[in-house]
Amino acid sequence: MPAEVLLWSDYVSPYAFVAKAEAYRLEADYAIALTWRPYTLDVASYMGSVAERDPHHWRRVRYSYMDARRFANKQGLTLMGPKKVYYTRPANAGMLYAQRHGVFRRYNDLAFDRFWRREFDPEDVAAVEALLIEAGASPGFPDFLIGEGGTEHDRLRNEAEASGVFGVPTFAFENELFWGGDRIGLLRERLDEKGVPSDPACARRARAGSSRPRAACWRGR
Repeated sequence: MPAEVLLWSDYVSPYAFVAKAEAYRLEADYAIALTWRPYTLDVASYMGSVAERDPHHWRRVRYSYMDARRFANKQGLTLMGPKKVYYTRPANAGMLYAQRHGVFRRYNDLAFDRFWRREFDPEDVAAVEALLIEAGASPGFPDFLIGEGGTEHDRLRNEAEASGVFGVPTFAFENELFWGGDRIGLLRERLDEKGVPSDPACARRARAGSSRPRAACWRGR
């Protein structure tokens, strides 16, 4: 069976945005089941609300976006700083809805790209549903958010914090956390140490449940 790796993410994190392509590449390179989970950031708690930010906070904010934009430019991505502090529970619950409807990758790409072009309000439930439908999901997101989807979102957030998650993107493998896209290299090293197949062909076979003998792909686990 493929090894399980969790990825905690939030659409308003510039670092999660620029790590997305490397996360996809990690899944393509290794026999892992990469499960994306929402971790909705309380940005104001550590960056301050816009009205309360002092010069120190503004220096941190400006540097964060400058730094993330360097990675975005390398990938040809547009990264425009948001006009306000968002609490993205609706959009992040949309991730769960997209997964249930088999359109996660499309929704994930649209949500990230549109938000960082200032074309998507992640707090607007109607906007989230429109994006989900564009991605190929069936209507019904508002009821999902009010009911089981909102409950699941909140449960997962508590689960993340109980496991030590405090920011995004955070990868989790065998109870070890790797915070930030710049830690993906360390995660790759750990997967290699554990004997997780890194040959893309083996990775595809493992995710598909191939019956090919384990020894043909696995290296000594």
